[in-house]
Amino acid sequence: MGYAYDDQNIFAKILRGEIPNKTVLETEHTLAFADIQPQAPVHVLVIPKGPYASLDHFTQEASDAEILDFNRTIGKVCEMTKVETKDGGMGFRAITNAGVHGHQEVPHLHVHILGGRQLGRMLPRD
Repeated sequence: MGYAYDDQNIFAKILRGEIPNKTVLETEHTLAFADIQPQAPVHVLVIPKGPYASLDHFTQEASDAEILDFNRTIGKVCEMTKVETKDGGMGFRAITNAGVHGHQEVPHLHVHILGGRQLGRMLPRD
């Protein structure tokens, strides 16, 4: 049984131009845009243009070109938004959720790039 992909999800609609977005960067295989409910001063979503439901789906089935482009786009977004760690930069958090246990809300792979302030611990320690 393969991965399920719902082509009616909000990110698929954004990719088809049915829903507007505030594009930060677009490449051949990737779209990066501002989150409409930002959780930090910098909050950009990076999505592949292909129909990939989650990170494991993407890494197992995407082409090498798609994988390279997606990862390089993440790096460019970090540079453009000035959250990169190069030259003493303050850094960022990259988050992707997958499936029910990961609390994935939209069934299209997306990486949140968050930065611009101290974000605190991601998960509490037990």
